[in-house]
Amino acid sequence: MKVAVVKESAPGERRVALVPEMIARLRGAGLEVLVESGAGDGAWFADGAYADADAAIVSREELLAQADLILMVGKPDAQLLGGLHSGQAILGLLNPLADPGLAATLASRGITAISLDGLPRTLSRAQGMDALSSQAGVAGYKAALVGAAAFGRFFPMLTTAAGTARPARVLILGTGVAGLQAIGTARRLGAVVSAYDVRPQTRTEVESLGGTFIELRSVGDAAGQGGYARALTDEERQAQQAELAGHIARHDVVITTAQVPGRKPPLLITEDALKAMTAGSVVVDMGSGPLGGNVAGSVPDQTIVTGNGVTIIGAGNLAATVPGAASAFLARNISALLLHMTAGGALAIDPSDEIQAGVVITHDGAVIQPATAALLAEASHGADTSGGTTP
Repeated sequence: MKVAVVKESAPGERRVALVPEMIARLRGAGLEVLVESGAGDGAWFADGAYADADAAIVSREELLAQADLILMVGKPDAQLLGGLHSGQAILGLLNPLADPGLAATLASRGITAISLDGLPRTLSRAQGMDALSSQAGVAGYKAALVGAAAFGRFFPMLTTAAGTARPARVLILGTGVAGLQAIGTARRLGAVVSAYDVRPQTRTEVESLGGTFIELRSVGDAAGQGGYARALTDEERQAQQAELAGHIARHDVVITTAQVPGRKPPLLITEDALKAMTAGSVVVDMGSGPLGGNVAGSVPDQTIVTGNGVTIIGAGNLAATVPGAASAFLARNISALLLHMTAGGALAIDPSDEIQAGVVITHDGAVIQPATAALLAEASHGADTSGGTTP
């Protein structure tokens, strides 16, 4: 089987799906590796490094003609999508719950789509394949650095001949992998860190990193399935926002990390909460993206300053700004999943396998992942009952 690595084209995306050090592992499983010229440039992996690892350097046209399986970081761009042919497979962070239409297109063209973000994250044997966690960890680390860089004062307490500067007060909203890494990094920078999550069982992890866990009286335990928090009801969300506002106003830097797979991120910081913050405060919105963000007024990949002097950073793809480390982690995740799905040097699709049931989105001309198929069925039903338009 020929496995190909494509050069990413999304704005700001510097990661690559496979790094040279992982090629020997794939070749040992009987796979041939092709790499599009320049694929690793953004992460400082030159074509020569791939060639030295016995990968073939090819053009995009050669890649599309020869590849059996194409590895990518995000979704395929229009040129790549247009060049795919029936019988090929793609593997990456395809996010089908946010874009089920892509899954329908791939299925109709006979493309097998494998998405890392469908991995059952609670399976211990799948931990080495968990790209969402590895990339969230990188992003959480960078979020603390971004917040520190934008904050006009020191993070640690400093005593000098000119006087003493108090440490920054940092609040992390959401204590998943990204949040915990942000806590640890902010603490290493010397900040006083507090954190909040709707899952109170994360208190121990927060405190183990030197943070203070904030409890809200207005919202009970909201732990969901698969390691995620469940979506709050409207009443819970309003109560949460009102109580959080008081805590937010007392902090210098706030980092938000809350996301719900395939759905609009929860709004944690309202316009009123922003107005209550002091001039010079910084908010880093890691939930910022096409579906919205955790912060009112945040814009993906942009930094804005409110009328009262609060800096809001829309930072939904921070892992791409640490491309070397993020690519190395992602390549290990992809390689582990690929080898799990390979037998005798070929891709062996088995929907009965617990891991494959989550990650294989399309196969044999159909959308087979239940969650994505349900979204498409819902959209189709909406079109049938609304005069031919999909809501």
